[in-house]
Amino acid sequence: MKRKDGWLFVISIISFVLLMGCASDASSDNAEKEESNQVEASSSTSETNEETEEEVENSVDMKVTLLGTGSPVLSMERLGNSTLVEVGDERLLFDVGRGAALRLDQIDISPGMIDKLFVTHLHHDHTVGFADLLITAAVPDPRGNREGDLQVWGPEGTENFVNSTIQAFEVDINTRKQVEGASGLASTVHEIEEGIVYENNGVEVIAFNVDHGPMKPALGYRINYKGRSVVISGDTTYSENLIKHAKDADLLVQEVVVVKGPDEEYQSEAHKNIEAYHTTPEQAGELFKEIDPSLAVFTHIATFLPEHEATIVDRTKAIYDGEVELGEDLMSIEVGEEVTISE
Repeated sequence: MKRKDGWLFVISIISFVLLMGCASDASSDNAEKEESNQVEASSSTSETNEETEEEVENSVDMKVTLLGTGSPVLSMERLGNSTLVEVGDERLLFDVGRGAALRLDQIDISPGMIDKLFVTHLHHDHTVGFADLLITAAVPDPRGNREGDLQVWGPEGTENFVNSTIQAFEVDINTRKQVEGASGLASTVHEIEEGIVYENNGVEVIAFNVDHGPMKPALGYRINYKGRSVVISGDTTYSENLIKHAKDADLLVQEVVVVKGPDEEYQSEAHKNIEAYHTTPEQAGELFKEIDPSLAVFTHIATFLPEHEATIVDRTKAIYDGEVELGEDLMSIEVGEEVTISE
């Protein structure tokens, strides 16, 4: 072999080896990339599965918002008694006290988006917001306006209350119909007694009698959906019928009143009478022991002494060691596998 040819042969061999090395490196890089992609895909799938599992675990069947936790006592912090239950595709409003429409607006729900109202009893602090809920629904609102009647369920006397309110605002209502072509300004009333009063899309609402002294009839409500339950006590003193219908509820929304300290005397006969047909913290503790809810939340917080001196939760938990919260306006509670107060 000639010297020149020999060098060409050597150079060819070296080039071949280098090419093979590059090919091997490229193949290795591709393998590493493929393996990395597989790991990332696996990790992504795992994270997706974990997120899906977390969504299932944290699924919410019902959402309860305390629109107003107050009483007849005037307060800017605690507006009139009203509770919104969002369940499935339903929005169910229980009582419509002072400022209920304003509180709905604060959670971005227009009055016109409410077409089902359940009344516990006909005291003004549970009903004075009715005209606002009914008529403000006719004011144009991009979030929604009521098209059909406002459906109202309540005890005997509810129809007279509703019709009288509509009559009182007759001039306003008729003008809105003529000028604005407004709808949703009529109401269909269902006067009810104890039993199942509403069923739709898996949602069941049961009314039951409670003891609100001379205010008769007075009702509480139990809302059932997908094995979950929320109970709204309405205004009542200690009641065996409340215990019966609220047993093992996921959430109990319970009224409470404090007119004096545990060792103090009544300041007046009126205070004594008021306490007699409401629930004291001590009575609430006894009720909760029998009902055993996953969570009990106080509403209709009527105190005739400074609230911090009323020590409502402390007095209750001296008797009952379960979960108890003092409600606040716009507090929301989610009911699912767990019952949690949402931030």
